[in-house]
Amino acid sequence: MEKLKAYLERLIDGLEDSDEVYDRLQNLISVYPFNEYEYMISTLLGREKLTLDDYYALRDEYIERNLYLYIFEISAPRGFGEKWAQGHLKALVPEVEKPSKKKDTSYSGQYDLWLDRRIKIEVKASRAVDFDLEAPLYVKALASDSSRPFDMNFQQIKPACCDVFIWVGVWRDKIRYWVLASKEVENNRYYSRGQHRGNVGEGQLHLCHDNIDEFKQFEVQGRDLLNALQRAYDRQHE
Repeated sequence: MEKLKAYLERLIDGLEDSDEVYDRLQNLISVYPFNEYEYMISTLLGREKLTLDDYYALRDEYIERNLYLYIFEISAPRGFGEKWAQGHLKALVPEVEKPSKKKDTSYSGQYDLWLDRRIKIEVKASRAVDFDLEAPLYVKALASDSSRPFDMNFQQIKPACCDVFIWVGVWRDKIRYWVLASKEVENNRYYSRGQHRGNVGEGQLHLCHDNIDEFKQFEVQGRDLLNALQRAYDRQHE
């Protein structure tokens, strides 16, 4: 959003009455879908500072930079972590299935997905947002090349309940995946045990701008998730 705004403001600065346009922006009342961006773009089109082709190119570039911004608008935690994230992974790896008591008599909701009727998978998802900004998620959403600080807190981690973890990190323009054996999470120096008092065997792990590079060995592309799950399972049982 900041790149779009900076670009439009540079064009407005070239107008003879730029001060008047900015004054109007300061007092603009926004009602969806009429907002400051609609006003800036329509003004620039009307003054022929922005051609229709320029607008189409601007629109395409913005969509490419914000391809996953809609995911930040999912407000309910279960809607994001369970419905979206698990559905997204199911689309990437059709071989995984949702477990049930019928398929696994020991199943009681302790893991999220199942592969080959033997690999128990726990899914944790989080979104990269500006750590220092107080605003709605879709406003705080960061691009993958941003230098702003972020903190993805993967909570309620229970290593004893699964063989493999999939972590899903969402930026406004990119989705990243990490696949770890359960013991690799449990033994990681960033894993904090005892997230909630009395919850034995449960913890959390913060993936942030300071430590994300330390997990490069576990990061995989979406097309490689199936093989990565099988390799992590093998590591778990070495």
